[in-house]
Amino acid sequence: MAEVHSVRRARLRERCAAAGAAAALVTRPANVQYLTGCAPPGAALLVGPGPADTLVHLRPPPDGTAQPPDELRSIVLPSPDGDAAVAAADLARQQHADGLAVEEHHLTVTRHRALRSVAAGVHLTDLAGSVEQLRLVKDEHEIASLRIAAEISDQALGELLESILVGRTERHLALELERRLVDHGADGAAFPTCVGTGPHSGAARHIPTDRRVEEGDFLSVRLGASYRGYRCEVGRTFVIGSAPAAWQIELYDAVFAAQRAGREALAPGVACRDVDRATRDVLTAAGHTEGLAPWTGHGVGLEIDEDPQLSPAAMGKLDACVPVTVEPGVHLPGRGGVRIDDTLVVRPVADGGPELLTITTKELLAL
Repeated sequence: MAEVHSVRRARLRERCAAAGAAAALVTRPANVQYLTGCAPPGAALLVGPGPADTLVHLRPPPDGTAQPPDELRSIVLPSPDGDAAVAAADLARQQHADGLAVEEHHLTVTRHRALRSVAAGVHLTDLAGSVEQLRLVKDEHEIASLRIAAEISDQALGELLESILVGRTERHLALELERRLVDHGADGAAFPTCVGTGPHSGAARHIPTDRRVEEGDFLSVRLGASYRGYRCEVGRTFVIGSAPAAWQIELYDAVFAAQRAGREALAPGVACRDVDRATRDVLTAAGHTEGLAPWTGHGVGLEIDEDPQLSPAAMGKLDACVPVTVEPGVHLPGRGGVRIDDTLVVRPVADGGPELLTITTKELLAL
């Protein structure tokens, strides 16, 4: 993996050189991790100006966590109150860099001023989303980590479905799911686990409450594991107790059809907005035009919400080996709703089409 990270930094160095910058200062944690394999809190990575790159951090990474690769120069600041980015910018000045590209989208105004002050004489430019663009297409090492994260998520969800649910609170179920993720080998939850019952089901950003699961409820669950820093997402909706009511079956069938249409639309070269349209049009045709989320999917990786975005205003097209979610949902105020979320990897038709990572059944189960 050290060689992989070295190649990634070399690609960033080439981009900077083409833009006229001798060095790059990376401060966004996910970007630091992508380029080094580790991201100690507060760390900053200086790529260039010489052949040796430097990781500046506030304290050494704890034993048992990812360590900086041997080919990286590692500097630990003497005070935990220091600023690694400012120290790295000063180092670039000492190394006579004439230009330094910084992640302006991750820096506060105050921090940017501090960089300008310490690196007087060094021309600061905007690195913009250069590292995020490199992160977009995943290599097989990254996809392998996502597969394991998906397996862990499916395991945790499957075990929950085998337990008694009636009478338990949303909050308790969410905590149990996060514990099961760790039990099965996850670093932790990829994002706060969402459990919604009854009128809360199907809501896109519901925070679990002390409402208890009741007979006849829809139960929506959305969770994901983080494994070696890579995050996935799976979401399912079930009916509690007796057979589902007619309105529940109708709503579920509409969301399931929309989710299938979105999955089938995934292919290299397809516009991101067209995947959103394929998903959204099914729900619109079924009469669900109100309350739809502004997106129907997004990229995943070292962060749970990455590019590309699958939304009506999305720009760009999909590439092969880009992992995305397809996650349509409908929420009917006062009644509840349905969400179905999967994580997939975009693959060409010749390779079998999109690779489904989250395989928990999408059948409407009565639990």
